[in-house]
Amino acid sequence: MNIKINRETLLKPLSSVSSIVERRHTLPILSNLLVEAKDEKIVLTATDLEMQISLAVHTDIGGELSTTVSAKKLVDICRSLPEDAEITMTTTDSRIQVKTGKSRFNLQTLPAADYPVMTKAVGGVSTTVTIAQRNLKKLFKQVEFAMAQQDIRYYLNGLLFEVSGNRLNVVGTDGHRLSFTSTELTQSYEKQEIILPRKTVIELIKLLDESDEEVTIEITSGQANFSFGDIRLISKVIDGKFPDYTRVIPTGHQNNFTVDRTTILLSMQRASILSNEKYRGIRMVLGKDSLRLISTNSEQEEAEEELEVAYAGDSLDIGFNVTYMIDVLNNVDNQNIIFSFADANSSCLVTVPEDDNYKYVVMPMRI
Repeated sequence: MNIKINRETLLKPLSSVSSIVERRHTLPILSNLLVEAKDEKIVLTATDLEMQISLAVHTDIGGELSTTVSAKKLVDICRSLPEDAEITMTTTDSRIQVKTGKSRFNLQTLPAADYPVMTKAVGGVSTTVTIAQRNLKKLFKQVEFAMAQQDIRYYLNGLLFEVSGNRLNVVGTDGHRLSFTSTELTQSYEKQEIILPRKTVIELIKLLDESDEEVTIEITSGQANFSFGDIRLISKVIDGKFPDYTRVIPTGHQNNFTVDRTTILLSMQRASILSNEKYRGIRMVLGKDSLRLISTNSEQEEAEEELEVAYAGDSLDIGFNVTYMIDVLNNVDNQNIIFSFADANSSCLVTVPEDDNYKYVVMPMRI
């Protein structure tokens, strides 16, 4: 069994799919890609048993093939070949030969029949939603940085994906800060929510295009399926109860000011240089038309930045983790940002003037 394919045609899909493959796995076949070629298309599939990406490439391949081969080695070989190289792949017994010009690579294979392909869940309640790729990518990017990384509360190591009425709400929190965004859907649905794992969200951000082409999302109780272009992504979901975000997002914070995003971002980055490396604390001191950012560390060093802001609220002196503030300023692309406060012991609400659907909440810290 053999096929021919151009290097450029193969390389991008190969890289997209193989990014989820774990290098060292207890099951050797999980380090491999499933390669299936027939009827003028080649389908590449990778899985880590929690998530699976399949990508179809429509091209003249002149043959058939069905095998599994090391993802890393195949990607490395394709990357190292000259541009526009014609690659011939031939399988015999438990080997595959990858050949182009005067280069030959003989790799071990494992049978395609043994590959643990994830299938779409059937039965139960399922909801199917469509949304433009660029919109979904934007929603994910606005909240993914607020997810926990390896929290013992495993339900925080992912994003809440909630369909409610005609809205899609996406929420990330690590218990210290929360990022919420929402968009309107074309139709109305019964309420359904799942928690998408961190790894799935990060892969989707990489795979989604900045285009108006649609993504079809099918949500079932234990699974989420994303279909867009030639890509199919199946992901298990995190079993757990996500915190009630509506109780965390404050309403009625009276003390607020609007500021240029880049100006305050650069000031915070400078002030953070002398913040305590462990706690990363920064004080935001608000007075009439003035904001001072103050940081100190255990060596008694101090940094202070002063900004002119249109502020007429109460005088406040509140401490925050500066990294959480810098994160949101780096991840929204609006020119102006609104900061709102209630008092020195309450959270800070960060919003943007042009988008009522975005809210970011940071809990204060004692400094």
